[in-house]
Amino acid sequence: MIHAAGLFHVAGVFLLLLAGAMALPAAWGWVIGAAGAGAMGQAALITAAAGAALAYWLKPPQTEINRREGILLTVLLWVAGCAFGAIPFLLTPAFESLTDAVFESVSGFTTTGATILPRVEVLPPVIQFWRHFTHWLGGMGVVLLTVAVLPLIGAGGMALYRAEFSGARSEKLAPRIAETALSLWKVYAGLSLLEYLLLRLAGMSAFEAACHTFSTLGTGGFSTRSESIGAFASPAVQYIIILFMLLAGINFTMHYRLWVRREGRRFFSDFEVRGYLLILGLTALGVFAALQWGGRLSGEEALRAALFQVASIGTTTGFATADYEQWPPLTHALILALMFVGGCTGSTAGGWKVARVLLLGKIVDRELKRTSSRRGVFAVRAGGETIPEAAIQGLLNLIYLSLFVFLVAMLIVSAAGVDLLTAVSSVAAAMFSIGPGFGTVGPAENYAHLPAVAKWTLSICMIAGRLEFYTLVVVLTPGFWRK
Repeated sequence: MIHAAGLFHVAGVFLLLLAGAMALPAAWGWVIGAAGAGAMGQAALITAAAGAALAYWLKPPQTEINRREGILLTVLLWVAGCAFGAIPFLLTPAFESLTDAVFESVSGFTTTGATILPRVEVLPPVIQFWRHFTHWLGGMGVVLLTVAVLPLIGAGGMALYRAEFSGARSEKLAPRIAETALSLWKVYAGLSLLEYLLLRLAGMSAFEAACHTFSTLGTGGFSTRSESIGAFASPAVQYIIILFMLLAGINFTMHYRLWVRREGRRFFSDFEVRGYLLILGLTALGVFAALQWGGRLSGEEALRAALFQVASIGTTTGFATADYEQWPPLTHALILALMFVGGCTGSTAGGWKVARVLLLGKIVDRELKRTSSRRGVFAVRAGGETIPEAAIQGLLNLIYLSLFVFLVAMLIVSAAGVDLLTAVSSVAAAMFSIGPGFGTVGPAENYAHLPAVAKWTLSICMIAGRLEFYTLVVVLTPGFWRK
């Protein structure tokens, strides 16, 4: 039996935290007299009132949250965060409808980076700051932040942690999940501060350095400029962002071991980290060669463009320094393939994740060996460990489920009148948190022209992909609600 009152109490506490996050840009705006502070303050008050009502009138969970309740609470918190996070946008003239405001909020918290704004410069500075801040909050996971509070109200957080990273290696760094969450947030904040300082040294203003730091470490892709990073001519800015996009795409438990525990050998010997760097390196070489042979770019400029775009799409960040739709067709195929692969498990990136793609290759290799040697017994190994058959079956189920969601969403978007290339790439970009796609949603375009049905479908795809598909889809099945 699901104890709804206790879950909504936790949601109320979460909304109070979200209101506190909203108060930060509002206070900053009031101090410097920036536009949008009033709208941000109103949104914070509305969110705080809703959170206080739920937290006050409903009792906290009386028992440990079980796995089923953890899954439901995960979905509830993500939906609540995206819904209330849209209020600042609704109070801004740049967003003409509820659909557009919710789409932008979902895109922010899920770190997708797709936008309905033709010109992002029209946003008031405070709303612009909040728009990027949603990337930073969603990057590590709104739910992961919340589990650090759950022990204070008598509820355990491990069920949430597993629901957030279903299929990932949820290795505990500390005895308690709250301490684990805090450890990861410290690493996350430390890398954010370092990138901010480097961008300031490279010539960015304090405001733009903060906004782009939020987007980079959250692998989101929102920019303060409509031309994205291409608006900044400094090669130093681009190389700094390349570096931190690559870092953000690596499992943060590995960052903890590298930066805190000084276990460099374990970091670089990790099979997923090595596979991640190898895949991105080979893809960047392919794109660089295609740009050279195609005569589009040459020398250092071609290398920088290849590194930037491969890092951006491979980590599902979605920044752009050029309109890659104008590049040779080979680069399109490589970029599209990267959309599905994504970053490492336990990172802020989306996609299938590198570990899963590598395991799929090992599974295929095992089946080929079984075909040629039927009496042989072959195990699937990764990182020196044998992968259980149950985990392999779970991986195959996840891939099937993601492809099924992809097909259904693509058909709905196409039925809304969107052309096939745009439908395919927009669904892939939404599911795997990429942002820009191909067709009419390319790096030089936006999502404003899509029908409302398509925007709501893509919003659901963003949340489904961020929650690894199972977490959202299982809540929609009748069996989940049976006693």
